Amino acid sequence: MAGCPYEKSHEGTRGRGVLEGAFALLEAIERTEEAGLTALTAESGLPKTTVHRLLEQMVDLGVVEQRGTRYRMGPRVFRLGQGWQPHPRLRVAAHAPMRRLAEMTDATVGVCVLREGRTLAVHGVPGMVDHLAPLRPGATWSWSTAAGRLLVATAPPAIPFDPLPASWRREAAAIRDSRLALDREELMPGVHCVAAPVTAPDGTVVAALCAMVDPAYDLRHLGHAVTLAGRAVSAGLPRTARRARGSAARGVTGTRSLQRA
Repeated sequence: MAGCPYEKSHEGTRGRGVLEGAFALLEAIERTEEAGLTALTAESGLPKTTVHRLLEQMVDLGVVEQRGTRYRMGPRVFRLGQGWQPHPRLRVAAHAPMRRLAEMTDATVGVCVLREGRTLAVHGVPGMVDHLAPLRPGATWSWSTAAGRLLVATAPPAIPFDPLPASWRREAAAIRDSRLALDREELMPGVHCVAAPVTAPDGTVVAALCAMVDPAYDLRHLGHAVTLAGRAVSAGLPRTARRARGSAARGVTGTRSLQRA
């Protein structure tokens, strides 16, 4: 019967399925950067007819851009994506301090947060290790980056974590004491990284400012410079701490599945 509760529930499930398929396809396009129908079908795991239909709709909406028989991310996604940030005005507050830090140190500089258990780059300035670790907004890495470890170590106590090795307890305590996290080629050969906190007006850590350099660089000097730059970014954030705290908590909680692995 039309309008019965079963039909409404079925329509809701179908709607979620279409959205899940569309996002799976967008993620496939993001991973391949530019690909044809066959490659996107294999990458997304969706039926070829579904991929073709979704691509046609997305091209019409400007979500996907078509070049001959190949597809890439469209300008509408870029425009919408630029509106997201983990804390109000974070990118604006970070822009000048990041530029100054990059000019002073020649480091590759970024602002990162935790999302879905991974380190997510929000903003970046190119530097000396771009050929090894290019940092672009939207790029993700394991949560065990220097930025990720700093964010997990400084997370609010109320956030539940899975049991961690004793070595992490000591490392987390050292990060909280020094307000710095270091990575000496642990994530990538030829790259050292220093991360310092970016804090909201109430003291909550909402992001990590990181600088990546080659192994010959003096990390003590770099740590001091990154700390000062992190404070400058923090000083530019507006007083909307409650919203930022909830956002940070959701991002850190997402590390649980990775910690379990």
